[in-house]
Amino acid sequence: MPEFVTVASVNDIPEGEMLIVTVDGDDIVIANLGGGEFVAFDNVCTHKGGPMGEGMMLPGAVIECPFHGGQFNARTGEVVGPPPTEPLPVYQVQVEGEFIKVAKP
Repeated sequence: MPEFVTVASVNDIPEGEMLIVTVDGDDIVIANLGGGEFVAFDNVCTHKGGPMGEGMMLPGAVIECPFHGGQFNARTGEVVGPPPTEPLPVYQVQVEGEFIKVAKP
């Protein structure tokens, strides 16, 4: 069973926004997809290492890398737009009350 750590409050991340947090030395992005749904994924794009947390959130739970415009499904990490070919690592998220917890990488 994964170990979860508290990384933020639900009030820290407005709907449609992202926050970069560090868990055990790894930068992870927490995104608020709306409706109380939060997702977590790696901050490093699998294409050329772009900072995903500085990218854009697009409709349909898609995130776009700021370097070359690669697009990923924020829930699954699946590539939905080139140039990346490898999926983005995603992490389990739990919301307990006002606290957002992420599974350690």
